[in-house]
Amino acid sequence: MDLDLPASPETPPPDSDRSVAVVGGGAVGATAARDLARWDVDVTLFERDAVGAGATGRAAGIVYDAFAEDLDAAVADRALDRFRELSGTAEFELTDRPYVWFAREGDDRNAEAIREQVPRMRANGRDVDLLAPGEIADRWPTLCADDISVAAVAESSGTTTPSTYAAATAELAEADGATIETGTAARIETDPVAVRVGAERRQFDAVLVAAGARTPGLLADPGIELASEAYRVQALTVGVEAEDDEQRDRAAALPSFYDATGGYYARPKDGELLAGDGTEPVPADPDDWDRESDAWFRDDVLEKLSGRVDGVESTASDAWAGLCTATPDRNPLVGQVESGLFVATGFHGHGFMRAPAIGELVARQLCGADGIAAFDPARFDGRDEFEIVEGMALDEH
Repeated sequence: MDLDLPASPETPPPDSDRSVAVVGGGAVGATAARDLARWDVDVTLFERDAVGAGATGRAAGIVYDAFAEDLDAAVADRALDRFRELSGTAEFELTDRPYVWFAREGDDRNAEAIREQVPRMRANGRDVDLLAPGEIADRWPTLCADDISVAAVAESSGTTTPSTYAAATAELAEADGATIETGTAARIETDPVAVRVGAERRQFDAVLVAAGARTPGLLADPGIELASEAYRVQALTVGVEAEDDEQRDRAAALPSFYDATGGYYARPKDGELLAGDGTEPVPADPDDWDRESDAWFRDDVLEKLSGRVDGVESTASDAWAGLCTATPDRNPLVGQVESGLFVATGFHGHGFMRAPAIGELVARQLCGADGIAAFDPARFDGRDEFEIVEGMALDEH
């Protein structure tokens, strides 16, 4: 599917003569602010903590374009292009790293899903192939493939530290004229649309709320309901033993991977493995949730990793929880909810990897361009009740 975006993000939208507030300094909000600033829009970014300190700072940093649905593939393709363009700016670096996903023996449902996905991904122009277990062993000797029945690899993938993307993007936005206000809690008002900071009401032509799990709460004050729920996920880091440089190099060269049967992902990070999921498919309160990891999660993931990657240590070096956001149909909410008021949320754990494209898309909508019907928040009537599902499931690829 064509996103109907210009070839270059630098190409301005129809109407850049306006003032815009962006509430939320994560990857999506920072991207939107950066694009608006370079189009000469008068833009102010409000972040209650530090840029990249929220969900972006707790994200895994895996980026790939391995999607079978054409719209998802197009969004991921644009995002990857922009990640690569920015790599090397400030502290942000994107490391090229294949992404492998697999099903174990006896897991016929996920095995069939992988076999069905790969031709569709290739039809969308994705550099994806099925892998035999022997090929996995040849490419990555420290990744155990003895029990894998079906696997696939997306070559056009990478890893990074998400907070560095948000910081580098915000720096570019500021250099192009954006005002960045950190440590600033903002509230939303309407009729007309405005941002309230303390006792001060600051009016704008348009306001974008890209505050992750806090987005529905910020819109609740002016009486706007969103079909989005927050849910808790978990991650950890663990060391990998290496007796010499060759073993360290092999560990560093591992792909990112997703074990569909085991329900967890992992990627190399600074000589360790970052692994996680730990999805709790129940609504979480964005203002009152446990940021610490659970013992059951640490024990479960460490046990699975110990049989998958050679040399994994028995104790996590760090572990934490984060919040993701879900919607009834698993597509995000990106676009206008009321005159002059826009949102970008509901990413099912895929927010960071799509942020460069989603941020640009919604920034253009703020300036008169068309959005994407499948992402239109108006497709739902208020906060519909729905079942929360994990974002890493194979039917999300």
